[in-house]
Amino acid sequence: MLSPIKTELVCESLFKSMGTNKELLSKGIKYLAGALPLLFIGPSLIYNAFMNQQNAWHYLVLAIGIIACLAAMFLLYLGLKTIMKSLFND
Repeated sequence: MLSPIKTELVCESLFKSMGTNKELLSKGIKYLAGALPLLFIGPSLIYNAFMNQQNAWHYLVLAIGIIACLAAMFLLYLGLKTIMKSLFND
C-alpha cells in the first residue's frame, strides 16, 4: 500500500504531465463560439420558411436554414473534438 506521501508525489507527477494545449483549447472554443449563433439562426430560418409557404423564396430560406443547422452541428463536433484533443493530448 502506498503511503500518503508517495500518493501525493504520484498525483503531482500525473498532473504535471497532463498539460493542456492552450492553443488547441482556444481553437476549440472558437469553433463552439461560431456554432452558437447558428444554433439559433438555423431553426429560426426553418420556422420562418414553413410559416411563409406562400412566398416564392420559401425553398431558398428553407435550404439556408437546413445548411445553417448542419453547419452548427459540424462546428459543434469540431469544437468538442478539438477541446478533447487539447485536454488529453491525443
